[in-house]
Amino acid sequence: MEESKYQLLSDEIYAQIGGIDNVESLIHCMTRLRIKIRDMSKVNIAALKKIDGVLGVVEADTLEVVLGPGVNTKVAKIMNDEAGVKEGESFPTNSYQANKSEVERKAAEVHAAHKASLKKTWWRAALQHISAIFVPLIPAFVGAGLISGVAGILRNMLTVKMLPASWNLGVTVLSMIASALFAYLNIYVGINTAKEFGATPGLGGIIGGIVYLPGIVAPVTIPNIFDGQPLAAGQGGIIGVLLGVWLLSYVEKFFHKHIADSVDIIFTPFLTILIMGLFTVFLIMPLAGWFSNSLVGAINWVLKVGGPVAGFILGLFFLPMVMLGLHQILTPIHLEMIQKMGFTPLLPILAMAGAGQVGAAIALWVRCRKNKQLVNMIKGALPVGILGVGEPLIYGVTLPLGRPFITACIGGGIGGAVVAAFGQVGAIAIGPSGIALIPLIANNMWWAYVIGLLSAYAGGFIATYFWGVPKEAMLPDGQESPVVAERRTAEEKATNLDMKASNTAQVFQPVTQDIEAPVSGQIEGLEKVNDQVFSQKMLGEGFAIVPSNGSIVAPIDGKIVSVMSTKHALTMTSAKGNLEILIHLGIDTVELKGEPFDITVKEGQEVKGGQSLGTMDIDQIKKAGKDPVVIMTVTNKETVKDMKLLQSGEVKAGVPVLEVTSK
Repeated sequence: MEESKYQLLSDEIYAQIGGIDNVESLIHCMTRLRIKIRDMSKVNIAALKKIDGVLGVVEADTLEVVLGPGVNTKVAKIMNDEAGVKEGESFPTNSYQANKSEVERKAAEVHAAHKASLKKTWWRAALQHISAIFVPLIPAFVGAGLISGVAGILRNMLTVKMLPASWNLGVTVLSMIASALFAYLNIYVGINTAKEFGATPGLGGIIGGIVYLPGIVAPVTIPNIFDGQPLAAGQGGIIGVLLGVWLLSYVEKFFHKHIADSVDIIFTPFLTILIMGLFTVFLIMPLAGWFSNSLVGAINWVLKVGGPVAGFILGLFFLPMVMLGLHQILTPIHLEMIQKMGFTPLLPILAMAGAGQVGAAIALWVRCRKNKQLVNMIKGALPVGILGVGEPLIYGVTLPLGRPFITACIGGGIGGAVVAAFGQVGAIAIGPSGIALIPLIANNMWWAYVIGLLSAYAGGFIATYFWGVPKEAMLPDGQESPVVAERRTAEEKATNLDMKASNTAQVFQPVTQDIEAPVSGQIEGLEKVNDQVFSQKMLGEGFAIVPSNGSIVAPIDGKIVSVMSTKHALTMTSAKGNLEILIHLGIDTVELKGEPFDITVKEGQEVKGGQSLGTMDIDQIKKAGKDPVVIMTVTNKETVKDMKLLQSGEVKAGVPVLEVTSK
């Protein structure tokens, strides 16, 4: 792709995901963009998949757009640059103006209130955190790992006298460069973990450094309080750092909240480091050390006892783990094994899953030659698949077809069984798999790894060739099987009927409903509100009430969509007419961090008009120098046909004050 094509691809992706304003943040890994979306209803998944250059789309906790290696890096940079942010930073709601005004800041705040929170399980949240911590380090793992692998090959050549002794210095320098990552990996992980959990990065780095026990030189030792034995430098490793910095984030936030601003910069870091430093040395290092030793021992035991059977199961199920996002948990395990043993025996086995995809893709190429679109997709994805980047093959070729994904997994299982049969075939660093992993294979066992690759290629090819090719995939471009064509025609007819019925309902059945006052007080037009976002009706038409008391009620029957964490704003939808309603409590009250508000309803809760939503402390708001005016707007104004204010002057909460007719 030329530079202009990267720009075009970026523009097309933005167009189908709801624009820059619908993006919360964007990072990239080796082959895909990971985009946090504000409102998934604005994303056109079908159109996104059809963009030339998009190899696949995965709907997970984040929207994943697969572009392939190299392309995704350039596109991610363009998309972040257009938003005026660095990778991983939160997008402003009005991203086209990075230096947005105070009006835009408030608009961003209010628009954020529209986002309904997705309920996440604790384990999905944990995996997402692990991904955010380690994904930024992947380029470092790849670069340093390959340099270490090259140094190992050259060192072996020196040993057998294939190179002159003058090469010793060069090999030493290469090893030193690679060690700049692996020797201090705990510190890098500590910094990233602190960023992820909202702590000070430098403090996280200190916890990572403490695990190395700097300054403790024999005969001086620190005893393990559980068994009395001396602690070893690095004991607890990556697992200990993750746990320590996660706890540190809570300790630091506690002190920030309770220590006076004037001395916060002095005492918060001092007390946080002191407490968590002692806690890390005397509790986390011993416990995490025991856990990591047990984990590494258990994995080695399973591979030793299970042998080829264990290898087959790991290779077979690794890609489904990737689909569920569960593979993220393996990154700290790989790193822990590398720190303990010098290599990870898991990675070469799991790498066979990608090799199975290669074999399946070759079989599809042979069997589906008439399908030029599929063949071209395979031609583009196969080279990087051989190099160990499997996502283009997964999301662009095998997964959309269904059966080839399963037969590719079988090929991965066969390769995993072969690698496991040779014993401890390990990788000295994590990074891409495929043939790119060969320089990273430890103990000169590269030949066993290559045999495993060839076995996975063959297994994926044979399983797919005979059992994994759908009939539709073998048809020429644009030709559908009779069954598919009949089903598509039926679906189109049903869709057209639904659209006609929906349009008829919208045209001939307008809905008129009353909206009640959410608080008692003096009602006034939005133009009198001392805030340009509301007075200029950027967020829709409505009204404002200067409250006489702090009781807040629902203005209409409906459902609570979102409640801001600062409790100063909430959104809801009406039970009929599909109105989207914003209730905003005061001006600039977001700065009060929820203290004057007590909201008693939760997101997703059904409410009736006049039902209590909570209270607001008007006196406290005024003492803080803020305006307590309560604002109510209908934000989806495109669905409103007519709106009429029914009351003026003093109104009581629960009394109809606005008549709205929906289209």
